[in-house]
Amino acid sequence: MTSDRAAPPHPTNPSERIDAIDVLRGIALFGVMAINLVMEFRVSIFDQFLGPRTLASPIDRAIEAILTTAVELKAFALFSLLFGVGLAIQFDRLASARRTALLVRRLAALLGFGVIHLCLIWNGDILTEYALAGFIVLPFLSGPRWLLALAVLVFLALYLAMQAFPPVGLFPSRTVIWRDVMDANRIYATGGFLDVLAFRLREIPLIASLHAFIFLRTIGLFLLGALAWRSGTVQNARALLVIALPAIALGAALLYRGSEPLGTVLLALGYGAAILGIAHFEPGKKLLGWAAPLGRMAFTNYVAQSVIFGWIFYGYGLGRFGQLGITQTLAIGIAVYAAQVLLSAWWLSHYRYGPLEWLWRSLMYGARQPIVVARVAAAMRTQLSSRTSEAQIRDP
Repeated sequence: MTSDRAAPPHPTNPSERIDAIDVLRGIALFGVMAINLVMEFRVSIFDQFLGPRTLASPIDRAIEAILTTAVELKAFALFSLLFGVGLAIQFDRLASARRTALLVRRLAALLGFGVIHLCLIWNGDILTEYALAGFIVLPFLSGPRWLLALAVLVFLALYLAMQAFPPVGLFPSRTVIWRDVMDANRIYATGGFLDVLAFRLREIPLIASLHAFIFLRTIGLFLLGALAWRSGTVQNARALLVIALPAIALGAALLYRGSEPLGTVLLALGYGAAILGIAHFEPGKKLLGWAAPLGRMAFTNYVAQSVIFGWIFYGYGLGRFGQLGITQTLAIGIAVYAAQVLLSAWWLSHYRYGPLEWLWRSLMYGARQPIVVARVAAAMRTQLSSRTSEAQIRDP
């Protein structure tokens, strides 16, 4: 019998990936991008807490209504579910002798990436929260499924209780928010890189309070994603489609009645089940397959979006902060997203991972990982061998 030590741990081979999960991740990334762009890059993230805004364009009002009702928070909840699925897949596929140490190293690397992204690129970062939540979830992956199910209920119940009875003083006062929005309108729109950097760092404590309100939900959804993988639901297309419609219907009903926290979770669960279920079947693969390369490179694409949108909206770039409507802003986002779809497909035809995914894996395993696709590498070796032979013939 082969021991765990006989087979050194290695990243999941691209051929072993579940395409439906990559498809869902790629589609969810659009929702995350749309909300980040319209509500956090275009204007201050805290602008939404100062009351309803008057939008001149009927199209802007319609798009905002769709985003806030159908996408906002749901896309982020869906991403949390997917991160939990991915963490459980890695835990189950790694050799048991070293998997905990490797996953701790993986989360530590993610935390490092998150802090860099948070401080130097964009303080709307989610990577830091995901890394911290991952450290809490990791011990539960060693337990049985009933423990995962119990933990899901406990963390989501605590999250719902926190929404119903928010801790006093956790959320900044209206005066503090108003002052921050006024400063953001001036600094983000006209400041140089160092001005924006200083203000970005100053905003972090305020943004941390927003993360505090959803941190328990993130943990609960990580655990729910892990449970969905362990129970075989993620792999069962028919079960997913059975779950999808009731979850969407109940989630929408709860949102209509004003129960947003639970409605958001159920709606995200329904979205995920529907897309995963469809993507498991051959017609669904043909219809949604374009999103798989984007999903395989979600980390790289997410950070690239931050760099691109920061340059478009902040003063050290084009300085469009506070100057564009929702429709114009979303059109920019769709153009960037479409370009990423094409670029991701091209990149993965030559390389096994996205650039940041490759660096993350290399840091996790403590060794440089092969990145060139095998057939491309073989062609390169053949070409090099041919050139060497030609040189030898010319200069024997």
